Amino acid sequence: MDNEMERPTTFFRFEDLRIYHKALEYVDSIYAMARSAKDDYYTRSFFERFLAAATSIATNIAEGSSRNKSQFVYYLKMAKSSVRECVVLSTMAQSQKFITADGFEGSKNHLMEMTKMIGALIGSLQRSVRPGELGSDDEEGDG
Repeated sequence: MDNEMERPTTFFRFEDLRIYHKALEYVDSIYAMARSAKDDYYTRSFFERFLAAATSIATNIAEGSSRNKSQFVYYLKMAKSSVRECVVLSTMAQSQKFITADGFEGSKNHLMEMTKMIGALIGSLQRSVRPGELGSDDEEGDG
């Protein structure tokens, strides 16, 4: 009971989600990479795209959390799509020498962890929904 009294409550439901905070950490890491990269048109342009994709992970989680369960699952799948986009952008960043091999590995590990977390949240939401409520087109085989 005392823990409940001490636990801060948030107005926005998504602020209680660990995956939301993990996504914000990822955005911070991309900003750090962008700051340490060379400052030219191509690099800036690339990191604008990378930051947009990384930000999309967190914003889809936030947007979906205010919807019903089936819509939340849809937005979580959109967040997973943004994760996959970041995987491609991480690979491109490494091949163009915008980031180091360590930066690439760190990015990839963060993205794998977020994919697992989003997948677990989707699974939890799908198990808590009445059969047929989500519809058959909401299934995704991607981990």
